[in-house]
Amino acid sequence: MAELAGHLNFRAVPRADGQTVLQDQSFRAPFHLSKPYWDPEARILMVQVVNPTAGILAGDELELRLGVERGAALIVTTPGASRVFTMRHGAALARQQISVADDAWLEWIPEPLVTHRASTFRQITRLDLGASASLFYADQWMPGRLGHGEAWAWSQLELHLEVRQANRLVLCERMAASGPELRELAAFHGSGNEACFLNAVLAGPALVPAEGTWRIALERLQQPGLWLGVSSLSGQAAWSLKVVTENPLRLRESVHAIRAALAPHLPYLATDLRKL
Repeated sequence: MAELAGHLNFRAVPRADGQTVLQDQSFRAPFHLSKPYWDPEARILMVQVVNPTAGILAGDELELRLGVERGAALIVTTPGASRVFTMRHGAALARQQISVADDAWLEWIPEPLVTHRASTFRQITRLDLGASASLFYADQWMPGRLGHGEAWAWSQLELHLEVRQANRLVLCERMAASGPELRELAAFHGSGNEACFLNAVLAGPALVPAEGTWRIALERLQQPGLWLGVSSLSGQAAWSLKVVTENPLRLRESVHAIRAALAPHLPYLATDLRKL
């Protein structure tokens, strides 16, 4: 199959009546946008990013640019897991640049990334947040196709994340490991052969005065099979959230529990994702 150089560019903006709509859409395979759904009760626009080729192949280079303008409220998700297929040679690369303006909201919550045997994938993400932007950004990934006996069988996975808030760098991190290397780390921490991961960034002025309340609610979720940690990012209105679960089911349950725990302070997280 031919290598793909796909792109997806779009902006979410508010209309005069307050309804969020998409502007300046541009996409090329393997990206595709499903029809947006406006939730009139939650007052938020829900969008699915679809990959009609079913997955990412060697040589693919994907670029996504997303902007959420002041007053807009947007959820971006996917209908299923993002699969990085087996590669006899080469690698795949994805670049993501996401900006959220002051007084705007974005929830970025795609289904988990699944890396197949002998695959190599690199993802570079930059988040640019206004000082009063609100955000729940979540990357999830699994150790491989567990039903096919492919746990920890990928060649290399690199995930880069940079976060800037009000033009100030508050987070710059990189996870790079082969499947066997990450399996050893998971085993060292006692998280098992089916361990799954969530890497999230939280932001918003509403979280600042209530930090003690929501952090306690999150920390109470921690139990055997679900390990969780929260760190403040340079004293700004932003936090890093790391989660490890013992299996994919616990990962899905933990995402629901985290959204529910934060919803009293970030009300858009009460939106039912199943409405898509």
